[in-house]
Amino acid sequence: MFKSQTYINRRKQLKTDIKTGLILIPGNEESPMNFADNTYNFRQDSSFLYFFALDYPGLTGVIDIDNDKDYIFGNDLTIDDIVWMGTQASLKERSEKAGIENARTTSQLSDFLNDAKQKGRKIHFLPQYRADNKIKFFNWLKINPNNVNDFTSPELIQSVVNQRNIKTDEEIVEIEKAVNITVDMHLAAMRMTKPGISEAEVAAVIQQVAQANQGELSFPTIASIHGETLHNHYHGNMLKKGDMLLVDAGAENKMHYAGDMSSTIPVDNKFTTRQREIYNIALDAHMAAVNALKPGVKFKDIHILACKTIAQGMKNMGFMKGDIDEAVAQGAHAMFFPCGLGHMMGLDVHDMENLGEVYVGYDGKPKSTQFGIKSLRLARELQTGFVLTIEPGIYFIPELIDKWRAEKKFMDFLNYDKLNEYKNFGGLRNEEDYLITKDGARLLGKPLPKTIKDVENEKTK
Repeated sequence: MFKSQTYINRRKQLKTDIKTGLILIPGNEESPMNFADNTYNFRQDSSFLYFFALDYPGLTGVIDIDNDKDYIFGNDLTIDDIVWMGTQASLKERSEKAGIENARTTSQLSDFLNDAKQKGRKIHFLPQYRADNKIKFFNWLKINPNNVNDFTSPELIQSVVNQRNIKTDEEIVEIEKAVNITVDMHLAAMRMTKPGISEAEVAAVIQQVAQANQGELSFPTIASIHGETLHNHYHGNMLKKGDMLLVDAGAENKMHYAGDMSSTIPVDNKFTTRQREIYNIALDAHMAAVNALKPGVKFKDIHILACKTIAQGMKNMGFMKGDIDEAVAQGAHAMFFPCGLGHMMGLDVHDMENLGEVYVGYDGKPKSTQFGIKSLRLARELQTGFVLTIEPGIYFIPELIDKWRAEKKFMDFLNYDKLNEYKNFGGLRNEEDYLITKDGARLLGKPLPKTIKDVENEKTK
């Protein structure tokens, strides 16, 4: 937890932006795995953490703008709870640490909200992503759980996005802690990758590093020899000579700030010639994007720069042909790079994705519907204080190759005979985390090996 004044100031900014009414931000509950007392690891809602700080289940935060009061609704532990979980601070004591003087019981919340409704006061809330919280809104406000997100407050969403998008110095310290753990996770993966090891063994070591540093995974680990499947969480394959292992993994530190990085590792001690050629094209795109990062530049333009770099490299190798600018404009490059260049990162690995990409990554502007570009999560003009990922990749997806070839799609730009030769190549990417500074960008955390020479050297340590 940061100093109480941090949370007081954050809530004060919400009051200034929203001006009148109540702001209702429920925290998360425990989530049972298979019966009520056997739960998944508890993870608090990130917006609740950001404004109310308390990392415990069963809490709801309310900001009364008109009366300039902040409330926490929850319950103290019973003696039965204490027997199983030990002595803990009271709700009042916890609330005061976050600068909140008004602690109430959960049973008082319905009456509190009902009184506000009867007085015609506006109750602002954010989109809900958990079913149990949607049910709460039915109990509190009589809103059908299926329709809760139809009644969210756009002005509250925008206010929260505007605050959380700009990372403060104290947040950057926490993010770098998470990134440094993430680097160590990837280094452990590089050092153990060799023929005869299973993907599951690599994934296990990655998780071990996170937990040994009092952290958790910020998302399910990708550790796959089939890197062409962008979100591949299957870990059942054995590594063999000639394979590449794509690792996409991140740590979440004790304050719940995230890291997110990717590495591509040869299973042998050296990359093959084919692997080197494709790897260096993706690395060129990565560095072109990094060098373009600065305030005032639209991230979509940096994404397009990376796309053109990949397309030119693939043309030089004979996979593409024709005018590269036109090929990218029409989306032919998406054969190799069908996803986005990066995304915002903070308390969520894809920061505030539950609030909507149009708000977070597009500043309210509509997204493209074109294949490839439609998967770009961040397009808006960059600002000082943004934290984001850079992760261009090159993927040979057999089903996409077959589909587009059968449709005779982009015949002026794609050499399908050459593509067919690399159909089983797989996929690769590197990923790093950056802070946008006043005059450019800064790599967060310690560097992760990404050149061919550095990756190969790391494997032999």
